[in-house]
Amino acid sequence: MRTAVYPGSFDPITNGHLDVILRAAHMFDRLVVAVLNNSSKNPVFTAQDRVELIRQSVPKVPGCEIVIDAFDGLLANYADMVGATTIVKGLRAMSDFEYEFQMALANRQINNKLDTIFLTTSVEYMYLSSSLVREIGRHGGDISGFVPDAIRQQVIEKLYQK
Repeated sequence: MRTAVYPGSFDPITNGHLDVILRAAHMFDRLVVAVLNNSSKNPVFTAQDRVELIRQSVPKVPGCEIVIDAFDGLLANYADMVGATTIVKGLRAMSDFEYEFQMALANRQINNKLDTIFLTTSVEYMYLSSSLVREIGRHGGDISGFVPDAIRQQVIEKLYQK
C-alpha cells in the first residue's frame, strides 16, 4: 500500500489545501492529512477543530483511503509511525521551495525511507493562504471561494468573533 502524509497547520483548511489533497489522493492508496499541533504557534482553531473542519471538507476519493489526524513532534517520525514513505507538500511560489527543500532533506536524513514530492498549486489558488483567510475573516470580509463551502459558515463565525 502506497501511503503518503500531507502535513500542515490548516488554520483553517483552504480550497488550495483541498486541491492538493484531492490531487494527491489520486497518487496514493492511503493519504494521511496530518494537522500539526505546534505549541509554538498560536492557532485560531484548536487541532481538534482543524481535524473536524478537514473531515467535513474532504470528499471520498475512490481508490484512496483518506485519514485525517493530528500530531506533534517530528514529521519524519510521524510518517514512519503511520507507514508513510512519502511526504506531500504544496508549493504556491518559488519562495516556498527553498524552505520546503531544506525540510525535505532534513526529513530524509532522519528517516531514509522517506521521500518528499512537491505539488505546485493550481493557478487559481497561488495567492491563497490560511493567514489571508484569517485576516479577511476577522474583518468580516467575504471568504467565499477561499474555503470549502461545507465549512465556510463555521470559519466565518470563529474568525469574526476573534
